[in-house]
Amino acid sequence: MKITVIVTHPNIKESLVNKRWIEELKKNENITVRFLDELYPDGKIDIKKEQEYLEKSERIVFQYPFYWYNMPALMREYFDKVLEFGWAYGPNGNSLLEKEFMVAISVGAPEYSYQGGSYNNFTITELLRPMEAVSNALQMIYLPAWSIFDTPRLTNEKIEESAKKYIEYINNEDLNHRKFLEKLKKANNKASFVDL
Repeated sequence: MKITVIVTHPNIKESLVNKRWIEELKKNENITVRFLDELYPDGKIDIKKEQEYLEKSERIVFQYPFYWYNMPALMREYFDKVLEFGWAYGPNGNSLLEKEFMVAISVGAPEYSYQGGSYNNFTITELLRPMEAVSNALQMIYLPAWSIFDTPRLTNEKIEESAKKYIEYINNEDLNHRKFLEKLKKANNKASFVDL
């Protein structure tokens, strides 16, 4: 499976989690990393080049630190510029049709704070609804997000563990419920045939 990971982090030198994730991603031949801050330090994104990468991908992952319940500015710029009307959505805008869409985020607050009654009051799933809506508008298949919480307090061991688990997670084909159900259907058909 060809995976493209679009990454942004405005302060990558200080990052422990995202920096480690990028290092681990780059070790995988099926994964292409597009680190926007490095590629476009002036913020001027090469739209056509980025679209070419997306067109070649089966699964597209958007990785960023969760800032104020949203994404950093350069990722927002990427969405605004690269996902063009007529290319990604609208009339004849089906370049990303049926491709897989995933979000991978690092979160500073503890996981328990993202629930009703706690200080962030909403779950990560609820707060990522706009990303799910974008995926829907692009006619993509939205996959369950990858997230890690409490990042300032993680030990080196936990960061290392998260990098390994992250790679396993984004390579997991069963995250696509359609593919998983198709696999179950085939397995069930084989089992039924054997039972005869």
